[in-house]
Amino acid sequence: MAGTRRFTALHALGLTLLLGVPALAADSAPPPVLSGLDVLVEHGFSELRGLRVGLISNQTGRDRKGRTSVQIFANASGMTLSALFSPEHGFAGVSEDSSVVSGIFALPDGRTIPLYSLYGATRTPTAEMLSGLDALVFDIQDAGARFYTYSTTMALSLEAAARAGIDYVVLDRPNPVNGDSLEGPVLEEGLRSFISYLRVPVRHGFTMGELARLHNLGAGLGAKLTILPLKGWRRSMWYDQTGLPWTRPSPNLPDLASAALYPGLACFEPFNVSVGRGTPMPFRWVGAPWLDAAAALKRLKAAGLPGVEFSLAAFTPEKDIFKGVACPGVRVNVIDRDAARPLRVFAHMAAVLRDLHPGPLKVDYERLTRMVGSRRFVELYKAGAPAAELEAALSAGLDEFRARRAAFLLY
Repeated sequence: MAGTRRFTALHALGLTLLLGVPALAADSAPPPVLSGLDVLVEHGFSELRGLRVGLISNQTGRDRKGRTSVQIFANASGMTLSALFSPEHGFAGVSEDSSVVSGIFALPDGRTIPLYSLYGATRTPTAEMLSGLDALVFDIQDAGARFYTYSTTMALSLEAAARAGIDYVVLDRPNPVNGDSLEGPVLEEGLRSFISYLRVPVRHGFTMGELARLHNLGAGLGAKLTILPLKGWRRSMWYDQTGLPWTRPSPNLPDLASAALYPGLACFEPFNVSVGRGTPMPFRWVGAPWLDAAAALKRLKAAGLPGVEFSLAAFTPEKDIFKGVACPGVRVNVIDRDAARPLRVFAHMAAVLRDLHPGPLKVDYERLTRMVGSRRFVELYKAGAPAAELEAALSAGLDEFRARRAAFLLY
């Protein structure tokens, strides 16, 4: 493949850039962060020169100036944008349907190219879709949680590129909820699904480029993988410390406040409670018509969980479960995001719901097992185990994972 040597050299350059970043003085401000897309633009697209490219992206693929990756790729000289691929929620990032159809995309110069949905009839690029391409380029902002399906789309498309013998390039982006904090059990063997594909904890602390590196090496794919690294990013950074523009990665993650709690409160999706979809507090509030919110609040306050405060709040969701129905509930307020542990919040809230309302509470345990990634957690929960035991189950495999992950870190 024409671009193989060029990509190999770029990978070496990327690592040189990372290793050559000087340490910050204690009193200095961090440098502005450049995404992998910004780096590619800075290089004048030289790494893709002469290649026919398929771009996997959505509304989050933007540079520091707010320009979309498809606009930038369409206007880049020396390469050809030949196809687009979109993940869950579609290319515009607004669909909440269970399937998104493929179509045709009109470029600014009047050309039309295929837009293939990877959340429709197929979720893996087919040989026909990849025919005529020299490389796939991935540019999507992740949310930092294992069950956020963009990482699955990356993994499946990486596998497809390896089978087709074409290059795969990740334009790296920050983990929005920092790259240091790890939470939740490592996905157990036999529980792999589209919503939990990689054997990492729920809150994995990786960038998408690092996840690609882990999958390529860990699964022995042998893909021609290149990662254009972030410049200026530190693992301790939250997204609002990068200077990069925030674009909601999906319809119900409007801001970083929701993203900070998403790895924990999203675990309530298999429960018959509202997690705030259709309210001003998506993934920052849990409610139901049958919930004794005052009793739940009392127990949650007594738990003394670090980094969060709980308060009463009632909403009438405009969509999803309990649409149009008034729901008393409990709001979760993050007061110290570095200390807050959303999976720990989930464990305590789940125990409270079960203990207070064993009758009206319903849980899709098969879905919960796939999301959390732990059969042990679900067994304990069904058996009435206290929150402390549930917390312990949510830490399964973390120590081993911390040691193993070092081999895949780029920053």
